[in-house]
Amino acid sequence: MSLSESTSRRRKKRANGVEFTAKEFKRQWILIAIAAVYVIYGIIFYYLPLAGWIMAFQNYKYKTGITGSKFVGLAKFQFLFSDAKFLQVIRNTFCMGALNLIFSTVMAIVFAILLNEIKNIWGKKIVQTISYLPHFLSWIVVCGLVHDALSSTGIINELLVKFGIIDSPFQFFASKPWFWPLVVLTNLWKETGWNAIIYLAAITSIDPALYESASIDGAGRFQKMWYVTLPSIRPTIMILLLMNIGNVLNAGFELQYILGNGVIQSVSRTIDIYVLDWAINGRNMDFSLGTAAGIFKTLVALILIVAGNTIAKKTGDERLF
Repeated sequence: MSLSESTSRRRKKRANGVEFTAKEFKRQWILIAIAAVYVIYGIIFYYLPLAGWIMAFQNYKYKTGITGSKFVGLAKFQFLFSDAKFLQVIRNTFCMGALNLIFSTVMAIVFAILLNEIKNIWGKKIVQTISYLPHFLSWIVVCGLVHDALSSTGIINELLVKFGIIDSPFQFFASKPWFWPLVVLTNLWKETGWNAIIYLAAITSIDPALYESASIDGAGRFQKMWYVTLPSIRPTIMILLLMNIGNVLNAGFELQYILGNGVIQSVSRTIDIYVLDWAINGRNMDFSLGTAAGIFKTLVALILIVAGNTIAKKTGDERLF
């Protein structure tokens, strides 16, 4: 083949590609227009506000605004990491976030698998409905229920005293070792049913022939769960785990803020509560410090996602990118 013929073919392929793309655009312009609306929305409400990050490098004053505030470089970040309270809230936030991630993931998977094993359709629907309902309750209502149940006159203490497990009511909200478990258990009660939805959807897409083959090989019910169901939903587990690992420092605000108190604040305060005290509290009103703390959370989230994605890539698991 001559050079001119080869060049002619490449030009023809490029021309055909452009023509094909134009036809596809014309045929799917409605979908593209709908997608464009969401892209524009994301740019306006997610990316343009990032310009406000400049406040983290300023001694921001409300009266003068961003343009009139003095630049102080990394002074706000230096203050954060030299403050013992901020280091303490990082520990609290990370530990509660990691515990929530681990237990919520495991419990959602276990609940989805067990729910899938219910053969009675009506029984399965009733259990699903009951498990989903707490998700739609606001954290204010949930915290109220938890507080009433665990208070010194609550039903939990009454039962413990009645059955002779303890002699006098236990002060759950004044015990530091109990606060993190309470946060995890409350999150599990509220979100396990909702988190299990995606895993249930993944389980329903498993080829029934795999279960039939396992039955022929003599596998029991639990063996099918372990050797068929779990491996089949592993890609879904990895994707959701990678997506949620970036939220480790988003351990919560309402739950810790409402159930926390001065006695246990050394274990109950999170980064969000710290930001509230510094950025919105009338005594401080340091928006720059709050912005710096927010940037720190974002950078940690990016690092965790990239690290998790890299590990998944090396182990041959599903990954985000």
